[in-house]
Amino acid sequence: MGEERLVADGAPFAVVRGESGVLEYAAGPRTLREFVEGVWAFGERPFLVGAERSYGYREFFTAASALARRLVEVHGLRPGERAVVAMRNHPEWQIAFWAAQLAGLVAVPLNAWWTEGEMAYALDDCGPGVLLVDGERYPRIAAWSRKRGVPVVVFHPEGSGEGYGGEGVEPYAEPRPDLPVAPPGVEVRPEDDATIMYTSGTTGRPKGAVATQLAQAGAAVHPRYFAAVSALARGAVPGQGPAPVVLMTFPFFHAAAFTTLYSTMAAGGSLVLMRRWDAEQALALIGRHRVTHYAGVPTTALQLLDAADRAGHGLDTLTNLGTGGAAPPAGLVGRLTARLGRRVEARNGYGLTETGGGVLANFGDAYRADPAGAGRPAPAVEARVVGRDGGELPDGEAGELQLRGQSLVRGYWRDEEATARAFTPDGWFRTGDLAVLREGRVTVVDRIKDMVVRGGENVYCAEVESALHDHPAVLDAAVLGVPHPVLGEEVAAVVRLRPEAAAVTADDLRAYVARSLAVFKVPAHVRTQRAELPRNPTGKILKRELRGLFTEGPPEVRSG
Repeated sequence: MGEERLVADGAPFAVVRGESGVLEYAAGPRTLREFVEGVWAFGERPFLVGAERSYGYREFFTAASALARRLVEVHGLRPGERAVVAMRNHPEWQIAFWAAQLAGLVAVPLNAWWTEGEMAYALDDCGPGVLLVDGERYPRIAAWSRKRGVPVVVFHPEGSGEGYGGEGVEPYAEPRPDLPVAPPGVEVRPEDDATIMYTSGTTGRPKGAVATQLAQAGAAVHPRYFAAVSALARGAVPGQGPAPVVLMTFPFFHAAAFTTLYSTMAAGGSLVLMRRWDAEQALALIGRHRVTHYAGVPTTALQLLDAADRAGHGLDTLTNLGTGGAAPPAGLVGRLTARLGRRVEARNGYGLTETGGGVLANFGDAYRADPAGAGRPAPAVEARVVGRDGGELPDGEAGELQLRGQSLVRGYWRDEEATARAFTPDGWFRTGDLAVLREGRVTVVDRIKDMVVRGGENVYCAEVESALHDHPAVLDAAVLGVPHPVLGEEVAAVVRLRPEAAAVTADDLRAYVARSLAVFKVPAHVRTQRAELPRNPTGKILKRELRGLFTEGPPEVRSG
């Protein structure tokens, strides 16, 4: 009943169908400028807590407004032009991003770990009018900016090394904190583009996913709805209680970071930032800042629990542990519950760059009861599962998950062919994920391309990975398909063992998973190692790099 009240006519999360037939929030913000202008009211509350510099909400908004005015009045940028943001998780990343929004520009966050060549590809693709970078990233874009005469604003220039400076390059200058600054007087419309976010590129060249202002505004409402539902389930009143203090471990350029960012800003909460992931440092920050919410990929969440176990840390201030960016192993929520009971609410979400971040959520008792589930969609999101012929499948049958709603991107930047492949004519986005739908709840089974077809039998890699994760000696696992002359493909696994674990053989692991999996799902080939598995900066395992291990015939491989 509580959820129904939240979406009833006139309620905060009521939806209507827009002119395109897509669900939209009836009372939500229509642009990101409208969304961010509201946070000024939080005044001196801490917002961005960095290692060297922190900002309260009013100081942040003043700084973003001042930079926005400079972009418009000094650099002559006009609405619709692109502003690249390329930095690590400095507090000023958010100043740069929101300055672009206040100026009516299209913000283009770039992967901070990209090489000079990877950045040049994206810069050529989006054609920015200004580059907002930190000193570490400056050498990677310097030659490109000089060649094309694009101005650069450098934050934290001390990390730039040789070659900083020159025509068209200026250091970021903070405004006087006692000087109120209004945003520039530009019109920002719901249909205008707000962001171009490049996909991870694990299967090819990154594509620029373009979200409108209305789409990003919808993405800002989704996490508020899920938080309200969670509060009602706990018997609390939505919107009441202390503001969250969030340990942000997602890189800001990642879609999952925006889900956390929007929910924190809407509640007037604080983001505690890390230079790079380190579990012991995370424990120290949780204690120092009395962190209440943890946000990160499942791998870092597991590492945090390991570090807490080693240190005897009680995680006493923590009330919420949320993961995203990758599918969590089914045992994560059970381990958290066994250690901390129901005091800490576990959350798991599902979202993609193309959906504007999290659009499904599973939390609380529902997550404990169904740890493999992704949850229900937000009110302004529709979900369906379709077969190979494009027809909608009944509950319980696995097919491709398709999504439609306010927060989805309008397509790919200047790539009509890719857009047509990704969307149906009536606006459904083809996620490429296999899923099952039961009474409105979604369970994502695997990536379609990540499924192994062994002699006509479908093997979902995520299921096998989950079974391996249950072994007490396993720290990380990746399952993939390798060629077989008769079966077509066979199941293979690369397993990272815990440093403190005794030696475990491939046969031991195969026997362990055989207790819970059918014979055809048991990996025919297993490699164990102590080294980390290769991942991209957003936490996704690079399975294409692992396939070579089996063609090379490593020593700890077992053929079944």
